[in-house]
Amino acid sequence: MKKRMIALVGIIGLMAILSGCTDYNKPITSDSSGIWNEYIVYPLSQLITMVAEFMGGSYGLAIVIVTLLIRLAILPLMIKQTRNSKAMQALQPEMKKLREKYRSKDAQTQQKLQQETMALFQSHGVNPLAGCFPLIVQMPILIGFYHAIVRTQEIKAHNFLWFDLGNPDPYYILPLVAGLTTFIQQKLMMAGTANQNPQMAMMLYIMPVMIIIFAINFPAALSLYWVVGNLFMIAQTYFIKGPEIKEAQAVKAGGNSGGKKK
Repeated sequence: MKKRMIALVGIIGLMAILSGCTDYNKPITSDSSGIWNEYIVYPLSQLITMVAEFMGGSYGLAIVIVTLLIRLAILPLMIKQTRNSKAMQALQPEMKKLREKYRSKDAQTQQKLQQETMALFQSHGVNPLAGCFPLIVQMPILIGFYHAIVRTQEIKAHNFLWFDLGNPDPYYILPLVAGLTTFIQQKLMMAGTANQNPQMAMMLYIMPVMIIIFAINFPAALSLYWVVGNLFMIAQTYFIKGPEIKEAQAVKAGGNSGGKKK
């Protein structure tokens, strides 16, 4: 079940990315054709431009504001996804018992395992596919905003703070901040789940490094988008998972103090 969900999300994500790959290097204008351009990228590009004009021509500030607006718009979906993830996590011990009970790999046993697993989900009111829907909605919006930043020509001609929006950050400050905030955001998301999912620990370090490498080579406008989005996600995650994060910190502190006493 878990592998199927991951595969489904991966396919959807790949489709969303490929839908705009052919036009990635083409400026977005009112003449741009196609559903992807007309209904996602161009409206987001226009939104950035309108906000920039309202803010006195500051495209950097416009990117910050529009990033926050988009994150606020999809916040209910993120909350739903997080809650569903927590509900699925709470059922992990019961699911582990079922896998041990039906450990045989023959078709009949595996069918029985699926039936028992679905019955477990239904008894607790959990939909294993509910976490996919928020991702399906979010990904085109976030990828479309990414395209809008890259393909809006006006952005390349402006600067913000110490950097030119159309060129990489010359001091590597934004890439490093983007990597650091990615690490913090993932660390908060993993709070309370590291013991159950040790394989995720690798991604905790791989993703920030990848973001830093990308940000060093990409226009600073994208790095700014990543940093603002990550900061929002950090605040959002702490707000949603606050009690869980504090509990994980308390358990860790207790384990450390116990280790010292020994």
